[in-house]
Amino acid sequence: MSQNALPIPDDVVGPFQIEDAAVRGRLVRLGPAIDEILAAHAYPEPVANLLGETCALAALVGSALKFEGRLIVQAQGEGPVRYVVADYDTAGHLRGYCRFDPDAVAEASQGFVRPGARTLLGGGVFIMTVDQGPDMDRYQGVTAIEGETLALCAEQYFAQSEQTPTRVRLAVGQADVGEGLRWRAGGMLIQNVAEDQARGSTEEAWTRSQAFFETIGEDELLDPTISGQTLLFRLFHEDGVRVFEDQALSAVCRCSEERIRGVLASFEAQERADMVEPDGHIHVTCEYCAKTYRMTPESLAGG
Repeated sequence: MSQNALPIPDDVVGPFQIEDAAVRGRLVRLGPAIDEILAAHAYPEPVANLLGETCALAALVGSALKFEGRLIVQAQGEGPVRYVVADYDTAGHLRGYCRFDPDAVAEASQGFVRPGARTLLGGGVFIMTVDQGPDMDRYQGVTAIEGETLALCAEQYFAQSEQTPTRVRLAVGQADVGEGLRWRAGGMLIQNVAEDQARGSTEEAWTRSQAFFETIGEDELLDPTISGQTLLFRLFHEDGVRVFEDQALSAVCRCSEERIRGVLASFEAQERADMVEPDGHIHVTCEYCAKTYRMTPESLAGG
């Protein structure tokens, strides 16, 4: 692969394969999409970082799905952040949300080191859910939150639930790309393909690939001037790396007035009446995108 390959644009996730080695991976670069998700709420910097990592991880893992559906990545605990969730669907749509205690987050953020997943979430669980649609059962894997970073939580998940040796690196930060500071996120995942009679032992190739993987810097994953191809070439040029077609990503929330009306119509008339605010409307704000829907109880009477 040439270093002069055209840059991968922002908001894409793409698979790659180390040449002549049983190691595969995926690389995600997020720009406007993650900025839209994070800017929808006034998240404190540590919370925005955690949610950005969760979205990047959802894209990395979800882009490997071989069927139409979605992947939901979530973690919940008893720490300053109660709940973080991101979901990816196979159309490349991403959304995410975080529920937290602002005072507790501020207290946890007083040290010199930015608090990570373990500090923010406390004791809890890390969950990945595969949703193949209403006609199929959901598959869900659950592991305890172990390790300070979300990347370590993901590696632990794959080790326990999938028995697949996996390494994950995630990065979130802000950069000025000509329009002031904007959120960016990046991530890389590599996995060791199981050995078989044809491949023989894959241990040496896996060890070598991990050594290269360890040299990735967060700044490289976030730098808008470094293309994904260039980053992969820097890491794996000694062995060669094959890059496959990438998928475009975008921030898309599934909320709609129709869905909100359907939920409100399920309440009794008196319950809806209790929701009416002084302006005579019921206000419902989507937790994900922060869009507020306004409707009168009379318009729901036939629901």
